[in-house]
Amino acid sequence: MNHPKGLYLLFVTEMSERFSYYGMRALLTLYMVAALFTMTRASEVYGTFTSLVYLTPLVGGYIADRYWGNRRSILAGGICMAIGQFLMFLSACFIQPSIQVEGGAIDPSVDNTLALWFMVSGLGMLVIGNGLFKPNIATMVGDLYPQDDRRKDAAFTIFYMGVNIGALLAPLVCGIFEGSFQDPGRFRWGFLIACIVISLSMLIFWTFKNRFLVTPDGRQIGTSPKSVPSEKDSGKALTRTDYIHMLVIVILAVFVIFFWAAYEQAGSSLTYFADQQTDKTFFGWEMPTSWFQTFPALFCVVLAPVMNWMWQKMGRFEPHSIQKLAIGLALLSLAYLVIAFGVKDVEPGLKVSILWIISLYFIQVLGELSLSPIGLSLVSRLSPKRFASLMMGIWYLSTSVSNYTAGKLATLYPEEGQTKYLLGIPITDLHDFFLIFVVMSAVASILLFCLCPLLKRMMK
Repeated sequence: MNHPKGLYLLFVTEMSERFSYYGMRALLTLYMVAALFTMTRASEVYGTFTSLVYLTPLVGGYIADRYWGNRRSILAGGICMAIGQFLMFLSACFIQPSIQVEGGAIDPSVDNTLALWFMVSGLGMLVIGNGLFKPNIATMVGDLYPQDDRRKDAAFTIFYMGVNIGALLAPLVCGIFEGSFQDPGRFRWGFLIACIVISLSMLIFWTFKNRFLVTPDGRQIGTSPKSVPSEKDSGKALTRTDYIHMLVIVILAVFVIFFWAAYEQAGSSLTYFADQQTDKTFFGWEMPTSWFQTFPALFCVVLAPVMNWMWQKMGRFEPHSIQKLAIGLALLSLAYLVIAFGVKDVEPGLKVSILWIISLYFIQVLGELSLSPIGLSLVSRLSPKRFASLMMGIWYLSTSVSNYTAGKLATLYPEEGQTKYLLGIPITDLHDFFLIFVVMSAVASILLFCLCPLLKRMMK
């Protein structure tokens, strides 16, 4: 199946940006716990940061649609993210070693105020940059094709592979520089590598954008705002069908919240689980904790073409796009059910086999590939042309809510000697904690399956 060359430029750009983001993300909670915050506080900060990362695309999509266009927004976002990564590098340059004292609090005699301010500033720039970058690059993938081109699902799957190649390589490279309580400054080299990669990505995008980012009939895409009508388009208005399609996007975005709230435990509670209760020693060598975040990306890269081939081979028996989203939620529930079984009756401090967390990530990625690229393709197909970036921003708004929820749920991660509560229900061990995500994902999947006939009619 032939695709425009512009798809591969966007593939490389997104891959590099995701390398930058996931390289930083793989180190972030470990960095905060090493010298700045308790585990609970680090989970809250992480959840707030990642929720803002996916909230600002709503603003970035509006700016692109109304004022700047896709290309200018992508370049501005990339520059902001490069600055943010450099500020994270400076934060780790000024960090001082600390220890956790009674109750898990950081030793108050160590003053890391300067490092903290650099970190907060860096995370702020990453939030702004991601808001400008994220909705616009995904929108441009759809613009490379005619409106009803059947290649779009495959194109977004290829594009999604770029996301996961970047996410695969980032923890492996940046994770080499994972620090510790004794040497938190070592994290700075991982942040610097992330800064260099996003900077090079923007240079490549700037160099080749005019040559490859064109429509099938040769017109440049992403150069001007979409929602400012030309004289030819004056008087154009949204139709009833447009409003119905936008409503479908909003309804699906609500269900996506449940998926990502569970999936995004990878950067917080699952990182703590990998660090503290997973046996990661091989022949005397201990694998860096941040490397665990390569498993989802590795499985995505391997399984994405397999899933794409499988959907095509099913022919007329291929599930509808909305059914694929429901299948994704069901698979996520199954993934957490597996690990909940694996840790049942395991005491705090006792390490379990690495196979349990690998199994979770494998099944979880099958769910991700059923939901995420298909969801992006749906948004591209259903969005009114003039508001494509804005609707992509609304789609990412659901991810913002889910990341904030993920951070709050991660604070329920059981710690020795503590009982935590969710809606009055005690969470006493890892089995209870993982069952939260089993139930949440299963209920969302069942509801979406039930709504599928109605939503299919609304899409016509």
